Amino acid sequence: MRTSVIAFVNNKGGSGKTTSCANIGYSLAMMGRKVLLIDGDMQLNLSLSFFDEEQVLQLASGEKNLYRAIKKDEALDDYIVATPYENLDLIPSSTLMSGIEYELFTRKQREFILKNALQGIRQSGNYDYILLDAPPTLGSWVVNILCAADYCVMPVEASPWGLFGVANMFEFIDEMTGLNEALELLGIAITKVDSRKNYFKQTLDTLRQVEDVHVFEHVIRVDSEVEWAQDHSKPIAEYKRKARSAGEYRELAVEMDEEVRKRWQ
Repeated sequence: MRTSVIAFVNNKGGSGKTTSCANIGYSLAMMGRKVLLIDGDMQLNLSLSFFDEEQVLQLASGEKNLYRAIKKDEALDDYIVATPYENLDLIPSSTLMSGIEYELFTRKQREFILKNALQGIRQSGNYDYILLDAPPTLGSWVVNILCAADYCVMPVEASPWGLFGVANMFEFIDEMTGLNEALELLGIAITKVDSRKNYFKQTLDTLRQVEDVHVFEHVIRVDSEVEWAQDHSKPIAEYKRKARSAGEYRELAVEMDEEVRKRWQ
């Protein structure tokens, strides 16, 4: 199996992007896939999904985080941190990522700095998946993330505001193929579903009408266990294996894995 790089992107906050990246990554690892997660957001939430606050702040203020690697223009191979879970590693973020746009501004070929930094890891074949958690913006750092990716996944919240900005994301991803012609939208993952409300059906119907866009069959419903798991810095299935959302993320991970394999053919 070759290494696939997947970016989780949405310019709207609250879409479940980081939660999806963390729990799909964990689920893929439990399926036996070798997974590297990269926390590309200054909010550190992906890192906090696997390590407690004290550990995350130590990593964020130290030398072994994504910001330091980008600032030094170094390969990411030496910035990998093992998580407590088998098959699952992480490159943590830093609060200094708030200045990443400035760091990139003066660089030559700045759109490809992350892609180049990932080259050694990709060529090593040590990972089946590299999952990138992007911040909720459309700046030059997200351009970097999408230039490094083979695919992107767009989590969309099933709410009245969930579809706000989705058209902009479609346009942005389409424009990105000018810099990365291999980039594909792997699919849209519908999150925070309350099946008692009409918003879910409206969201689903609207997205399924978009031409050439895959909408994942498995959706993630609202589940209070998600917040409790985050509070304990654990993937949902580690916090409560029988939680409804744990099963839904497992199903979504299987579907994503199958979709990637299908795209290879």
